[in-house]
Formats: sequence, C-alpha cells, structure tokens
Amino acid sequence: MTTPYSLDRRNFLKLSAGAGMLAATGLSGIGGARAATVQPGSDAELVALSAVDLSAAIRQGSVSCREVMAAYLDQIDRYNPTYNAIVALRAREALMDEARAADDDLARGHYRGWMHGFPHAVKDLAPTRGITTTLGSPLFEEWVPEQDAVFVERLRAAGAILIGKTNTPEFGLGSQTYNPVYGTTRNAFDPALCAGGSSGGAAVGLATHMLPVADGSDMMGSLRNPAAYNNVIGFRPSQGRVPHGPSREMFYQQLGYEGPMGRTVADTARLLATMAGFDSRVPLSLETDNARYAGGLDMDTAGLRVAWLGDFDGYLPTEPGVLDVCRQAIGHFEELGARVEEVGLDYPMEQLWETWLTLRHFHIAGIADELYADEAKRARMKPEAIWEIEGGLRLTGLDVFRASAARTQWYTTLDALFDTHDVVALPTAQVFPFDSDIHWPQEIAGRAMDTYHRWMQIVTPGTLSGCPVINVPAGFDERGRPMGIQLIGRMRDDLKVLKIAHAYEQASRLTQQRPDLRSGGSA
Repeated sequence: MTTPYSLDRRNFLKLSAGAGMLAATGLSGIGGARAATVQPGSDAELVALSAVDLSAAIRQGSVSCREVMAAYLDQIDRYNPTYNAIVALRAREALMDEARAADDDLARGHYRGWMHGFPHAVKDLAPTRGITTTLGSPLFEEWVPEQDAVFVERLRAAGAILIGKTNTPEFGLGSQTYNPVYGTTRNAFDPALCAGGSSGGAAVGLATHMLPVADGSDMMGSLRNPAAYNNVIGFRPSQGRVPHGPSREMFYQQLGYEGPMGRTVADTARLLATMAGFDSRVPLSLETDNARYAGGLDMDTAGLRVAWLGDFDGYLPTEPGVLDVCRQAIGHFEELGARVEEVGLDYPMEQLWETWLTLRHFHIAGIADELYADEAKRARMKPEAIWEIEGGLRLTGLDVFRASAARTQWYTTLDALFDTHDVVALPTAQVFPFDSDIHWPQEIAGRAMDTYHRWMQIVTPGTLSGCPVINVPAGFDERGRPMGIQLIGRMRDDLKVLKIAHAYEQASRLTQQRPDLRSGGSA
C-alpha cells in the first residue's frame, strides 16, 4: 500500500513496537495462545496497535484513516468467515468514502475526537441509526433504527466510523453467542469452542484484531464472560455510569447496561471516557468527570488488600482447573505488594439466586411482553425468552419488592467488605469455553444445571451489587482455553478498579497473549 503516509507509518510502528505495546508480537503463548510474527509497517502490525496508540498515529498523521479502514476491513475479510464476530457489515466503498472524508477533515484541521477514523461495530442489541439492528432475533432482522442509543451518539461524536454490528445471542439472553439470524460466533483461541456472551461478537472482534475497541452490554456477565473466554478486558461500570437508553422505561431497569471492552485496560478506560456521563434523557445516569478515565492509570499498589471469594466456599460448582488457573492469577497481586485473603460472606447465596431469578424475570417480561402477546411472534422466540417472560408474568408486585429488598441486603453485605479490602476477586466463569454447538452446559462437576443460565451464577453477585466490576485475563488451562477473574470495587469507584486492573495487567502480561488465527472459514 503506497501512500504519502507510508514512511511515517513504518517509523511510528517500529517505535510503538520498541516501546512495549507491540513487544507482545514475539511472545509465545500457552496452547493456542501465541502471537504471529509480523513485518514492521505491515497491516497486521497496524491492526495490532492498541487503540490509544492507533488514535495517536491518526492524529499525528503517521497513518491515514483510509489505511486504517482498509487494514481492518482486510482483517475482517480474512478472519470473519471463521469467527463470525462482525455482522451487518456495510459496503467497503461507502466505508472507504467515510474514511477519506475523515482524512479530509484532518487536513483542514478539524479533529473529531480520539476515535477519529476508527472502524467500530456496535453490539447488535443497541439501536444504531441507519444500520440493521436485529437483537439476534428473526423478529427484528429487517429493523433499521432511526435513532442511536445514547452511547452510540457519543461514539459517532468522538469520530468513530460505524462499519456494522457485533453478533449477540437472541435478545442477548445467554452466555453463548448464537442466533437464527447470523449463526454462531466462535472463540478466538479455538473456533471449535464458544465465544461466551452476550457480547461474544465484540470480544472476538477485539481478540482477532477485527476491531480496535468494542462496546458491549452486561446483565448477567455479558461484558465479563466473553472477555474471559477471549483473553480481553470487559468492564461493567457502576450502575448509571453509562446512560442506558433512551427506552420506554427509565426507572426500574437497573440490571443491564452498556460498557467498554478493549485489548488493554487503558483502551477500555479510554472508551469509557467516551461512553460515560449524565444524559437528561436517562434520569438515573451519573455526572462523570470523563477526563479522569482518559488519563494515566498508574498507582501505588503497595498495601492493596484483595478479598478472594473463589467458589463461595464450595457453593458454586466449577470445572476442574478453573480455580487452579484463577488462584495462580491472583498471585500476581502479591508481586505488586498486595495482600490476598480468602474471605467468606455471611449471606445465603441461594437467596441471592432466587433474587436474581425474580428480578430478571420481571425485567425481561417488562421489555418483551408485547412480543409475547402476539401468538405469531411468540412462536418465533427462543424457548429461554418465553421461559423468562412467563416467569415474569406470574410475579406479583410484592414478589418484586421483596427481591429488591434482598438485593439491598446483598449490596450492604458486599459494601461492608470494602471497609477492609480494596477489591473483591472471584472467577469470571465456572467452566472453560465449551463446544460451540452446545447451547449451555447441562452439568458442572456432576451437578445438574436447572436453568439455561445457572452455569453462569458466579457473575450475579457483581450484577446485583450495581458496583463496578472488570474482567481481567487469568490465563489458560493445559488445553489452551482462556479464563478470567472478576475484580469488583466499591460503588462509583470505577477509576480505582481500572487502576488496580491496569497494575495487574502489567504484572501478569496476560493481555499480550494473542490467538493463532485461522482464515478462510476453517473451524
């Protein structure tokens, strides 16, 4: 590719590699986790840049928006047939025209924002103006919204070029990304395995370098589980940090909302600085000093206190090896001068699960009752969605109030732990990535799973707290399957959680492990 930017681009990429971010390209991984060797200045090295470095390269003129767009679209052409992460992809010609317009803006001195010229795909649950948004459901396979979600507006304003969507399970239900519209998204480290969900397309798009950063959403670990399964970062911010909407109900919906994902903690924090902040259309959203998330993440880690919850003293079944990988990972905190302590919580965990079932039923029935009432539409809905809605229709107002009171009790219990500890750690999943043809595990360690999502019960403590929680990579088992750990912080201590995660990332170096990608649709 010959452009006026080529020489500067080569020099920039060499410097970036020498500075450390691209040093990972020579790092051997575990099992299927390794980085390909690339030539300086190649498109492969360009798409391997961190989002922060890519932003700097564009702004400095070291690379053009056209080069960036072409490199990412080539990466999608090469690998998306195998992994199926990007859906509703727009035409290359139109996208290259928009990249050219972004270059013209820079030439005139108009800088749109830190995502100027970034190719970006929005999760296929968020309304995206002018782009098909299916929610993974055949009921919406022709829906083209006329209005963006609030955070999508902010991505556009920051300079992102929206190239399409990222795949999600139908209505975002379940931690396995498959649907009848676009099919199954496959794990970046082994396409025979599942990607997690519901932000599976986003996580795989990141891990395969088809996207520089990604947005996702999280009700039951949907930013965390796929991040763990693909060795990237997923951050569920404090309740209200990122405005969720506009939607028809703005006061009771307090379980699921959007957040950022990245290949590094710094990239994730930078995207949060774009997504976060108050919007009057979403009355419970938080005022946020976004510049804090766009700045440095270094901190003094000496004396940090980490509470390890593990499997809640055996209450949660885990696949053999999960706890071993996670316990080895939390040892990196000790390298940072932190103290890790195994703790127990005086709270009935089965009550927490019943609380979860009630509030989830209530929420899903509320947003999908009109679809369910239409017999023809109901016949086209996945069984899990029907089960959730019918569970919600059986609830009374008193049931919901009692569940909310139990949630409050859980929050109070967890909040007290932050009086003595800086962050709470536990595995992100109870099983490693499994066969992509399996919808959900029927049992774990000999214990039957009685619902389609019981196997992900380990993420519900973070969700029901409303506190900030981040997935960081924990490593790989002997088969090369990734796992992650969740770090939960005190309510509204999002920046502190990001800084602790950043310190862990530097100590563990696990985000530098890259998958050995397969092209051409081979699984």
